[in-house]
Order: sequence, then C-alpha cells, then structure tokens
Amino acid sequence: MILVTGATGNIGGELVRALAAAGQRVRALTRDGASADLPSGVTQVAGDLNKPESLRDALAGVNGMFLLPGYQGMARTLAQAREAGVAHVALLSGNSAGSGDTSNAVSAYMIESEATVRESGLDWTIVRPFGFMSNTLQWIPQLQAGDVVTAPFADVPVAMIDPFDIAAVLALALTAAGHAGQIYPVTGPESLRPADRVRILAGVLGRDLTFRAQPDDEARAEMSAAMPQKYVDAFFSFYVDGTLDESGPLPTVAELTGRAPRTFGQWARAHAAAFGG
Repeated sequence: MILVTGATGNIGGELVRALAAAGQRVRALTRDGASADLPSGVTQVAGDLNKPESLRDALAGVNGMFLLPGYQGMARTLAQAREAGVAHVALLSGNSAGSGDTSNAVSAYMIESEATVRESGLDWTIVRPFGFMSNTLQWIPQLQAGDVVTAPFADVPVAMIDPFDIAAVLALALTAAGHAGQIYPVTGPESLRPADRVRILAGVLGRDLTFRAQPDDEARAEMSAAMPQKYVDAFFSFYVDGTLDESGPLPTVAELTGRAPRTFGQWARAHAAAFGG
C-alpha cells in the first residue's frame, strides 16, 4: 500500500493515476476527505500534514509514502510512519534546495524538509523538479478575459517539466529497487521563456495570443498581495538576481523511465480544455 499525500494536487493527482495504472494499491490523502475524482480502486482518507496526529489511520498498513515539503511537524509525521511500518518515503523538493542557501525562504523550507527526511530512519528518495508546466494554468483568467498574457520574469528560460513526468519518477522510486538514498533533479526536454509558452499555447488553442512582459515593480506588487513578503523576495532572488538557474534540460527522466519527458506542446494539448480549447 502506498500513501499519496496531496492526492488531488498537480503532482499527487498524477502520482495516484500512475500508481493505480501500474496495479499498485493506493491510499489517497486529502485534507478534508471530501469526495474526489480518483481512479477505481483507490482508497481516499482524510488527514492534515500540519497535524501529524490526524494521519494515524491513513498510515496503517502503508509501506511507502509520497510526501510534500514544508509542512509543520514533519519529523513527527515521519516518526509515526516508521512506527506504522512504512519503509520508504519519496519527497518532492525543488532544484533550489541544492544551493544550501537557507537565507532564501523557498530554498530554506525545502532544505529543512530534505534534512528531516534523511534523518528519519526510513529509506528515502528526493525528487527535485524544475518549474512545473502546470504553473501555466495561472493564465486561465487572463485567457478568459482576452488574448493578452502578462507574466513576470520574461527573460528567464526554464526547462519546465510536466507533472506527469515528475509522477513517473516518484512512482518508480516507490515501487522499484535501487532508488533509496537518491536525489533526482528532473526537467522537461526544452528551455522556454514565458513568451515561448504563449506562442506554443496559441498554436494549440488556435488563438492569436500576445505576450506582455510584466515590469518587475508591477510583479512585486501583485505577488506581495498574494503571498508573504519573504517568498516574494525569494522569487525575485531566483529570477531577477539570477541565483537560480533552471535553464538546462537534464537527462534524468529519460534515464529513469526509458522515454523522453513530455514537451510543453504535449502538456498544452492534454490540458487544452482547461483553457477553453
């Protein structure tokens, strides 16, 4: 039995589907236990990663688990997992964790989560993806309003990855031998700027879309209204000061899965309906 936390999220949802398709027994954890659209045979359970005591029933009989970073009480969650007989945990982290820079708030919570997992006494695998292609879904309101997409950090190329491919690597880590103690940086096959994504998405949707580069001061004000300042500063450090380089595609997905990672065009076609296409 494999427990997938965040089972209705972009990564967790893909992982549930990948494991279920491979015939694995899957338990899907959601915060409120409300009915979710899950594959046949998947069991849904309620639990809050910020409240480790709420996970006791979810962990019963589990031998592997997927864990998201940055939650309170992670050490207690992992201790409960060990007591319940969990043998292996796969942690979603991020590329910036490799910097060791705890002065950056985003990197810091990933670095701390990785350290907690490594010290848990469980076998572990850490997966560090570059930017998610699914972040493009943030453009839906703009595309519903018109044909102009405004996005920050216009000059920053990122080898973005489809959550489908992140899930494929996580599924391997949790079901096949030889992945304990490994850290896997994973990327998509091509380096894209926001304007490149707009161009590809326009072709998929059959729309004449225009990209507008958002000025840094406008982006900072918009982000500051949506998240704590320390995270705004972290993203500006990454993408304006240039402390994070995610421009170079890596061979990890192909080496582990035996196939090339999906392109942004493939992701866009798979999710065209979400954009009204």
